[in-house]
Parts: sequence; structure tokens; C-alpha cells
Amino acid sequence: MDIKGTVALITGGASGLGAATARRLFDAGASVVLLDLPGSAGEAFAAALNDRRAAGPGSPEAGNPPEAGNPPEAGSPPPEAGDPVKPANKAVFVPADVTDEAQVQAAVDAAVALGPLRIVVNCAGIVTPGKVLGRDGVLPLENFNRVIQINLVGTFNVIRLAAAAMAATEPAVTELGGPERGVIINTASVAAFDGQIGQPAYAASKGAVAAMTLPIARELARSLVRVVTIAPGIFETPMMAGLPQEAQDSLGHQVPHPSRLGRPAEYANLAAHIVDNAMLNGETIRLDGAIRMGPK
Repeated sequence: MDIKGTVALITGGASGLGAATARRLFDAGASVVLLDLPGSAGEAFAAALNDRRAAGPGSPEAGNPPEAGNPPEAGSPPPEAGDPVKPANKAVFVPADVTDEAQVQAAVDAAVALGPLRIVVNCAGIVTPGKVLGRDGVLPLENFNRVIQINLVGTFNVIRLAAAAMAATEPAVTELGGPERGVIINTASVAAFDGQIGQPAYAASKGAVAAMTLPIARELARSLVRVVTIAPGIFETPMMAGLPQEAQDSLGHQVPHPSRLGRPAEYANLAAHIVDNAMLNGETIRLDGAIRMGPK
């Protein structure tokens, strides 16, 4: 499906994997709705993307250089007289908690107001470690529930409300001739398969995201909506940035090849390819440099 002219809703869109994906899709011509918490940098990031469009990706005024491997499009000739001029793509920030039905619905409505909602990328999530039997006793049930609520229930909340909006749109004809209404991309983790000690809640939440991918893809096939999940390994994210550099280097060296932390742009490039490739559906794709996590 062609990214240009579509609308993408991205949760966790103000930073990390979500921000990189928003930038990638925006530079490809999509309007993007950034769903993130009220205290995030979403408003400033949306403004920066709009400035980037006005100045042209990669120009000094744009603030951020284009991601590697995504050069700006070459200039095109002006439209002929009488040709319709499509409105420029735009970035919008909607403060919301993914577990709140009304707030997520407001974000979906904001996306639909911009045009056909065809892309959803679920990047919102938290990593809260905690052992079943820790130094201070058993893991508090509320800690486990919070991770499940945000990572799993929040993802499903976005899926269900966005899918309803997608199902109401007219199908788009892809380059290869097949009709599509939309693509939903979720974020799991290698912890879904290689969960470490101290990750029961996180591994359970991400394992469930991977597990629900196929049944939802099978159901939404009748609506011409695809569902794919990405399971990243160890990536450069705001959480990782809080670690000392030597700790980051140590984690990167555990990756067989390339022996480094993953870059958000690499996640974003895979998300863009999933949108483009109509045969990718119902699958969880590991994006991890062949790492298999040890027990701790």
C-alpha cells in the first residue's frame, strides 16, 4: 500500500521507536497523528515535523536530518492547470493514555479528520522489571497488572477502535492490484520468546501481543486490514539512553551481527516495508540481529 496520502496513527509517537516511525512515514508523505501521554514531547515533535515539511526534509531549517536510506523525493514538475492539488501532509499530537477508551477514540477521530486512516503503529509500552520473589517479598499484583494493562490491553484498545475506523473507509488499490483498507503494526519484543529473570510481566504482555496477531489478522482479513507484529531486540530507546555508555556497549556486544544496539530508524524502515508489502500479514517478525537472550 502506498504510504503517500494516507493517515497514520502512532502510539508512543513522541519518542523512541514511535518517533522514528512517525518521521519515516511523514517523510514518505503520510499525515501522522502522534498519540502519547500529556507530559511527553509530542506537541514539540509534531511542530518539528511540520517545520520539516515546510523547509524540506534534510534542509538546515528542518531541524532533523532525514533518516539514513530515506532520501527526500526529487522535485516534481508543477501540476497542470486545472489539476487538483492535494493538501500537504501534516503532523498532529493528541495527548492520550492507550488504556483510556475515550482518549484513544479522540485520537482515532483526529486521524480520520485528516483523511483515510490506513496505518496504525502501536509503540506505546513500559518496561517495569520485577521478580516474582524479590528482595522485598512477592511481586505486588498491581505492578504486574499495570504492565499488562498498558502493553497488552492498551494495544488491543487501539487495535479495536482503529480497526472500526479502517473498516469504514473505501479500499485503496495497491500497486500490484489488490484492494486494502489498512495495516496495523504492533510492537512485541524478543522477551516474548526469550524472557529473562525479572521480566514475568513484560514477557507475558509482549508474548500476548504476539499471540493475538494471527487471530486478529484472520478476523480482519474480511475487512481488508492486515495485522503484523514486530519483535525488536535491544534498541537505542530513551530507556536505554539512561544506562551508562559502558552498559549500552556491553548489551550491544551481545548481538551476534550487527554487534550493536538496534537503531530506531531500522524499526521504522521495517514498519514502512510492512505497509508496502501486501503479503506480510498475521506474522511476528523478530528484528534483533540474531540475539537470543540468556536467563539474566
